[in-house]
Amino acid sequence: MPREDIAFQTSDNVTLRGWFYTPEASSTTPLPCLVITHGFSAVKEMNLDVLAARFTCSLPISCLVYDHRGFGASDNQPSAPRQEIIPSLQCSDISDAITYAQGREDVNKEKIGIWGTALSGGHALYVGAVDRRVKAVLSQVPVVSGWENAQRLARPGNVAELNHLFQEDRLARAAGKPAGTIPAVDLNPLAISALSLPEAYEWLAGYSLYKNEVTVKTIEEFRAYNPSANIHHISPTPLLMTVVENDDLMPTDLALAAYARALEPKELQLLPGSHFSVFGPNFEKTVERQVDFLKRTLLA
Repeated sequence: MPREDIAFQTSDNVTLRGWFYTPEASSTTPLPCLVITHGFSAVKEMNLDVLAARFTCSLPISCLVYDHRGFGASDNQPSAPRQEIIPSLQCSDISDAITYAQGREDVNKEKIGIWGTALSGGHALYVGAVDRRVKAVLSQVPVVSGWENAQRLARPGNVAELNHLFQEDRLARAAGKPAGTIPAVDLNPLAISALSLPEAYEWLAGYSLYKNEVTVKTIEEFRAYNPSANIHHISPTPLLMTVVENDDLMPTDLALAAYARALEPKELQLLPGSHFSVFGPNFEKTVERQVDFLKRTLLA
């Protein structure tokens, strides 16, 4: 599929970089556009190219894919550390990506959808609830409550240790020292890391472009993030939530409880398997359902 390297500015003047995909067959009319962002600490080269190519191969649609600020090819504020995730800023950047898409002559500005997975699956729920320009929301294995999610991932004694780490990092940064960092994933279940499950390490660390590091503040921000608080406000925008039955990373029961609070029109795709199966054995089923959803909503 045709792919263009793109860059756009956020509302606070950060340059984000990515790709703009279009179908092979040229169109004389502006096409709907799907904005696609990756999950916790991942970069666009980790399957988002495959995903965008599939969507544009299957549908008369364009796809905007980009790296979050401070990750991959995207810039960050000069005073801010790289590898730091501030959910509110990432959500704001999604809205800025929508604005960029709407400003393109080849995009139908009235037909913009958003797609997110894991952490950005939570972003999709948040942005879909507050940005009324969004006409379709696809949320895949999402974070729905950072607080509850963090409690599930914590080992005994880990919470007190993390609270102390947050305090020390705040003091150090206030004194002008560099931001503290921890591994995003670690095979040692006793080590301090963001995602301590082996499946997270195996999937994320398997990519050569992946940098296994996030700031300490990232974990504090994650714990405070509650992206599903306004899930009932997504309506009347159509919502498709993809959930797997054995998700230990973004717990299944939390996602299902959040889905129950969403209003119609909504659809649930419940698949067997674990968190990363949506990029593995469940990839075909997941994408087929998402293509069908987009055909019936964004392209209707």
